Amino acid sequence: QSENSDKSSAESDSEPEVEQVSVYHNLLATLKASPESESEEEEDESESEEAEESEAEMDSEGSEEMGEADEEDKNEVPEQKEREYNPFLSQQFPATDTAEQTLGQERADGADTSCDPSHEVIEEFTDVKHESEFSLETNFMEEESGDCKADKGDSNSSGASSEDPFKQHMDKELEEKEVEKMSTLPKTSSQSKWPRLGQLTFSSTLEKHKTLKADKEVDVKQLYLHKPLESTWPKVNKQFLSSVNQPSDPSFTPLQRELFCIMNTYRDLFYPERDALANGEEIRHAYCLHALNHVLKANAQVLSNNAKRRDQKPGTDNDDYRDQGLTRPKVLMIVPFRECALRIVHVLISLLEVNEKRKIDVSNKKRFKGEFGSDPAEKPPNLRRPEDYEAVFAGNIDDHFRIGVAILQRSVRLYAPFYSSDIIIASPLGMRTVIGAEGEKKRDFDFLSSIEILIIDQADIYLMQNWEHVLHLMKHINLLPLESHGVDFSRVRMLNLNNWSKCYRQTLLFSALQDPQINSIFNRHCFNYMGQVAVRNLPLSGSISHVVVQLPHVFRRLEAENATSAIETRFQFFISKVLPEYRDAIMSHTLIYVPSYFDYVRLRNYFKKEDLNFTHICEYTKKAGVCRARRFFLKGEKQFLLFTERFHFYKRYMIKGIRNLIFYELPTYSHFYSEICNMMKATESGADATWTCTVLYSKYDVQKLAAVVGIDRTAQMLQSKKDVHLFVTGEN
Repeated sequence: QSENSDKSSAESDSEPEVEQVSVYHNLLATLKASPESESEEEEDESESEEAEESEAEMDSEGSEEMGEADEEDKNEVPEQKEREYNPFLSQQFPATDTAEQTLGQERADGADTSCDPSHEVIEEFTDVKHESEFSLETNFMEEESGDCKADKGDSNSSGASSEDPFKQHMDKELEEKEVEKMSTLPKTSSQSKWPRLGQLTFSSTLEKHKTLKADKEVDVKQLYLHKPLESTWPKVNKQFLSSVNQPSDPSFTPLQRELFCIMNTYRDLFYPERDALANGEEIRHAYCLHALNHVLKANAQVLSNNAKRRDQKPGTDNDDYRDQGLTRPKVLMIVPFRECALRIVHVLISLLEVNEKRKIDVSNKKRFKGEFGSDPAEKPPNLRRPEDYEAVFAGNIDDHFRIGVAILQRSVRLYAPFYSSDIIIASPLGMRTVIGAEGEKKRDFDFLSSIEILIIDQADIYLMQNWEHVLHLMKHINLLPLESHGVDFSRVRMLNLNNWSKCYRQTLLFSALQDPQINSIFNRHCFNYMGQVAVRNLPLSGSISHVVVQLPHVFRRLEAENATSAIETRFQFFISKVLPEYRDAIMSHTLIYVPSYFDYVRLRNYFKKEDLNFTHICEYTKKAGVCRARRFFLKGEKQFLLFTERFHFYKRYMIKGIRNLIFYELPTYSHFYSEICNMMKATESGADATWTCTVLYSKYDVQKLAAVVGIDRTAQMLQSKKDVHLFVTGEN
């Protein structure tokens, strides 16, 4: 591409963010507390004397509390509109063991651009000095030396092989009737059970594809990995390997082997059992290997054809060199936090370094460390949270970022303009602010036109941020670009010119849970002609088995005609049948758990209208309001506490004083059910028999219900169509 196009891409990549920065910083400022203030909050959780210490303060503030709360209430709904494109940002708690420490051991690049680590805005960055070095159009395979020459020979030989999955997938020429068939006919599916992944569902519109079988053993040489990856992958991945692995398969864990077996066939994949504690990092390594393998093969093909074109006779018109898309970016990785991007880049660099003596050249490394790293010393020493929370919120958890990565020969260029990048790593919010909305002057999504691999990792977290950003991205991927961006159309694949890119795009979707919104991405926005593979294991025992307090669980079923009407049906059912039972003063200390913020606003407005004695905590409540609400609820001065799921997700505070619990809707994360129930242990009352737990559900909550009570109980509850009473002792 031309230098000008790269400059313009850098501008379009940066400037829209300036418009969003004020709102973004306002939101961050309201939620970002100092380590000292967080320590105070933790002390508030761990010591009951806090209420007594603040007694005098509350006497003076008590008369003002409702007025302040009302003022906050008025601001919450407009505030949500103002932040429509900014999901809730939690306080940043860096972890002590992050990828930044490992990356920091690598040698510094003299060409790096220094920056302020606290710098939030992505400024314009055009690295003209490295432009020709990383241009695919002006480089040739002959310029490589040493190991790279071996790469060339091996790449060419494997690329010529008809068995190479990359060649098979990208060289496949679909017919127009096949494309029409994929868009009109329903998919046919088949079931298969694999040793590690479990129950798989294979689906495809084209009938010729047979069900894939799991390989018990994998020879790295049979995977058609690009030359350097064959030697670097076992070294990079050895941290996940144990003596359990057989000598014949020294490179992959059982999970990685089966996942990569599917990835390497270029089928779409949905894996809803990602666990940040158990398997998150080994999954990250597996998809980084696949993405890098794809990029190296694609770039090697272009460089090889450059040499062939240079050596051909003048005037020769050859159509055999169609090896590119309409734009250069091939892989898009969507991750929730900067720490995730940091770890991905570290894995990519490690996979490219053949040995310790020959480090690869990484441009702009210092700037990257400053903007994506974190300072372990900033973490409050007395912060106590569950292990899964610590794993998810490790390192830099800023969720507004995007970065282009260019890979060529023995070099990696960070902060490459998008139109000069091979891989783009971004958050949903980072993508949303550059894609823009219809009618905005500065918006750009042409760089998404030729994405060949889309990786969406930790999809469940986007439900806690803003799912609309993900949907907005899916609507703008693989569209024909509005401008040419300096492309040589004689090198563009026919699939791209025919606007069939979406039929060749592989989507890899990883989540910690199954959710209808996540399923809809996989079912409605993925059109891969190779078909899809989804892991569909049913939960045998639910999270209710982890409840350690003895209390009756009442599951109350509501009947709704469809998923949309269930929202209104749930509200009417709650105010007419459930709430009247708790209005009596005897039923004090009632916490109402509300997953949806909009349901929370509706309930809060209804409670105010009915003049009920309640307080409330949501993700937008200021620290002072949270402390007051918790104190009033503990003392019994407020009968009800409205409590949002997103607040619990980002803060995970212990709420004391709960005697009655109402789940307005089943929690998104099943383990939140047991966590909230077990908060009753902190209630200083021996009247265990008076504790209650009521859950509202409909037939459209089957996935959430199964995750809480197990699949067998779910089947019984859906068949009975009656309220179900369960008494859990912590053992059943």
